[in-house]
Amino acid sequence: MSAALIVRRFGVCDYAPVLAAMQGFTQQRSADTVDECWLLQHHPVFTQGLSGRAEHVLAPGDIPIIHTDRGGQVTYHGPGQLVVYCLFDLRRHDLGVRELVCRLERVVIDWLEHYGIMAQGNRQAPGVYTASGAKLASLGLRVRRGCCYHGLSINIAMDLSPFQRINPCGFAGLPITQVSDLGGATTPTAAAEEVLPLLCQAFGYVDIQYIDQDESPCCL
Repeated sequence: MSAALIVRRFGVCDYAPVLAAMQGFTQQRSADTVDECWLLQHHPVFTQGLSGRAEHVLAPGDIPIIHTDRGGQVTYHGPGQLVVYCLFDLRRHDLGVRELVCRLERVVIDWLEHYGIMAQGNRQAPGVYTASGAKLASLGLRVRRGCCYHGLSINIAMDLSPFQRINPCGFAGLPITQVSDLGGATTPTAAAEEVLPLLCQAFGYVDIQYIDQDESPCCL
């Protein structure tokens, strides 16, 4: 069972229905439920984590703010960003949260290295950063009944200006960059095809089922 994974590939989705679908999936899953990975993009949205503080949202304008149940502060999602939601049974993998975070960061770091992009994690502020300190991938998780959901968002080729309307992840003036500007993948679809094998290797998945979804995850 631990070697099986269902990968669902969606398009550009509203955030709230996806959040509800992740929560529902996690609440209803059993010890026999196969882990899933959801690959998608979001329509423009600011999401505020459980420890989020209002002062870190500077000028949202016409972009909605949604309070969510992941850890961390505020971040931005929008088209051109690859979102990788990891719905994993951590007990099955014998994983704690810290090791989960490190593995997810390492997946992105190893992927970027293929392009000659040097990157690193940050124990005090989870995510992936370039050598100069610019952030290009965010990480937020929630664990319930030994199972996780939420996951990674990797900036690929998007409008980065909305990040200027917030203190990203609660850090004023944090520089934000994206993979395409550094000589890497230029579309979320291409990035997903390259990142997913590394993710599967990191967590020991060998039996992979791919499902392309026309509907939003809320229709599962």
